[in-house]
Amino acid sequence: MTELPDLRQVRSLVAVAETESFTKAAEALGVTQSAVSHSIRALETMLDCQLVERAGKRVALSQNGTILLRRFKGAIGELEKANEELGLLKRWGQGRLRVGATHTLCTYLLPEVMQEFRGLYPRCEIHMETGDTSELLDALDGSEIDLVLGMGGREPGWARFDPIFKDELVFVVSPEHHWAKEDEVALEEVGKESFLVYAKASETYRFLKKSFEDAGVKLRPSLSLGDMGAIKEMAKVGVGVGIVAPWVAREEIEKGELVALPMRIENRKREWGMLCHEGRQLTMVEEDFLRICRKVAEGLAEGMD
Repeated sequence: MTELPDLRQVRSLVAVAETESFTKAAEALGVTQSAVSHSIRALETMLDCQLVERAGKRVALSQNGTILLRRFKGAIGELEKANEELGLLKRWGQGRLRVGATHTLCTYLLPEVMQEFRGLYPRCEIHMETGDTSELLDALDGSEIDLVLGMGGREPGWARFDPIFKDELVFVVSPEHHWAKEDEVALEEVGKESFLVYAKASETYRFLKKSFEDAGVKLRPSLSLGDMGAIKEMAKVGVGVGIVAPWVAREEIEKGELVALPMRIENRKREWGMLCHEGRQLTMVEEDFLRICRKVAEGLAEGMD
């Protein structure tokens, strides 16, 4: 195995590059000048190349040293990040999680996620915000939260989207509704119906409205409700046709309280995922949280197959 530089050598080279002086580098590191010189010489011997060029009292990195410096700074950055994460674990018990999620995910996905997450990090400090995806992105941009669980497709350029799962919207009706006896609903019949839809300010409504428009059908909402539970209850008593994801109405469909029908409209699939600032590396706690989200979401999808 190739011998690797040790941390003292890495820090010595970075300090010499930043101070352009062995004396100042030693002061910055809290060691003797001879210790810095020894580390640099040992590193040059190991790599069989000159890393530092001396011109009187001033020192500068050679071309080889400059190339190595970029890698060393990256390595030190990773080590400092690891040390910061470990510090959080000590300070807060087991880290910190600041996440925003849509109301629907908070109701139907996150309870199971949080149950498993709490088992893994019982003393983690958790800060949870709820709202529509666009509202949560504002909070993310203002550094009020670190992660957003929401719909993809309209994220700003400064944000990164990591997919978690996809779902497909369906019609849900009361067993007494005249559509309940049909295997599917003709597109012309869809255009005649009024629907129970999620809040008009939501990403789901914008997505649904565009999907209807692309299919040449006008979306006619009879009621715009800010809660999926309300949509289901209204559909159950025959107030109208609800539009939801199957995993949201799984219990009602299995009990026969609602009948699910496929939508004969293209582009009816939504993509859900995690959003954060572009270039941000997730902490160990956040990575575990995201992994659990994917596992639970996969279980929801399997339950509706």
